[in-house]
Amino acid sequence: MGDDRGVNTIRATKPKPTTEPEPAASASGVVQVLVADSGAIQSQLLTRALKSRKDFQVSAVALEISALHQFMQTNRADVVLVAGNHLPDLSLLRWLRVSYPKVAPVLLAENDDRELVVNAFRAGAKGIFLFDQTPFQMLCKCIHCVFQGQVWINRRQINYLLEALADVPALRVVNSNGRFLLTPREEQVVALVADGLTNRGVAVELGLSEHTIKKYLLRIFDKVGISSRVELVLYAMSHGEHRPSEWMPSSA
Repeated sequence: MGDDRGVNTIRATKPKPTTEPEPAASASGVVQVLVADSGAIQSQLLTRALKSRKDFQVSAVALEISALHQFMQTNRADVVLVAGNHLPDLSLLRWLRVSYPKVAPVLLAENDDRELVVNAFRAGAKGIFLFDQTPFQMLCKCIHCVFQGQVWINRRQINYLLEALADVPALRVVNSNGRFLLTPREEQVVALVADGLTNRGVAVELGLSEHTIKKYLLRIFDKVGISSRVELVLYAMSHGEHRPSEWMPSSA
């Protein structure tokens, strides 16, 4: 893991190809960069700046899944720069991760608040670049880093991800009228059960006894009007709403 101006690049070992040859860009050092932005002026300026470099082959499309899909059907992209300030949600990143797993998406953002960072990396981003706070030369380095299989992330963003990993999730369960049915602790139990944990696993996660978890589940079953863990998971999937949860002491 290298460090430059507070930015860490985390290297991932690339598997050796079997039947599929390495793309020509790997040998030539030319990175195929695709700019996805709905702001015409910003897109043109960024594309022009990147095209001035001999190590990049640059194209641009609108910030839409349909435009990306049409381009990728006949062209290759190694790195996709996604303009986060014009992005309504992160579904485009998730689509890229599923449809083109070898492509490295980088989110161009104006800030790196905790929710954006966690959700962007969860959606498949390989880096978040703060365009308004970082010089253009660092963007070029970012592109090369993610192209080589590394992750572009600064120390604050790493801390956000570590905090998110340590969070106990909660699943807010509501009835047909939108009324919350469960206490915060019961919501945590539902979220962990929905994630596939056993009673013992839930107990370890929350620092409670297995007997206490069983009592929580019986109360939850009674409130929701169900009688099994399978029904609870199905109910949570159709009536649940994920949210961050504050840590609660085991006595709660």
